[in-house]
Amino acid sequence: MNTKWSKAPFAVLIMLSFVITFATANEGLAQQGDKAAPAAAVAKPKQATKGVMFNRLMKRTKSNLPPDQDGIHDPENEGTYMLQPPKEAFQGMPRAITGNRVDWVKMMTDGLISPRADRLDPNAEQEIFEFDVIREVRGSMPDVMFPHDKHTAWLACENCHDDIFIPQVGANQLSMALILTGQKCGVCHGKVAFPVTECRKCHSVKKDTMTKKGAVNK
Repeated sequence: MNTKWSKAPFAVLIMLSFVITFATANEGLAQQGDKAAPAAAVAKPKQATKGVMFNRLMKRTKSNLPPDQDGIHDPENEGTYMLQPPKEAFQGMPRAITGNRVDWVKMMTDGLISPRADRLDPNAEQEIFEFDVIREVRGSMPDVMFPHDKHTAWLACENCHDDIFIPQVGANQLSMALILTGQKCGVCHGKVAFPVTECRKCHSVKKDTMTKKGAVNK
């Protein structure tokens, strides 16, 4: 018996087995690759988290729209069309550059309006607190004056104290970052009062000037 040929089939079988195993492995990897490809193709990039909109007060919006277009009143309600349009109602009033374009503080100081002290009692008198607070600020901006009289003509003390401001010297941390995110002064200003874009309405005291009578530095 020729030993050279007797061993050949065995060697061929080993080679065939190796080729089949290698081909099967490659096919499996190819199938896995085909399955993974669609997942990679449809994967969407992560969107950046939306941060605090510090500039929301800078956005220009249409003001004094007719009641049926203001997004507050129901345009399908017939009574909406009986309301006086703001532009008509505000004619002749002192002008402002923000909000509903009316300077309500000047309206009050000129005696054109008189805020009620009590919703139910028309004869109730508002207690006005005439006391200014001067707050020194860093940098070149003028210092800030907080006029209590203009605020207490509209609001009771409890509107601000003690939840928003603690009535104690040095007890309140205050910054533009807090205000722009709706805290401290930003609870009202930019929502129902003039926005902080009107810098000089608050930064109204020149540096190195004497504190006005009845005012206190904080």
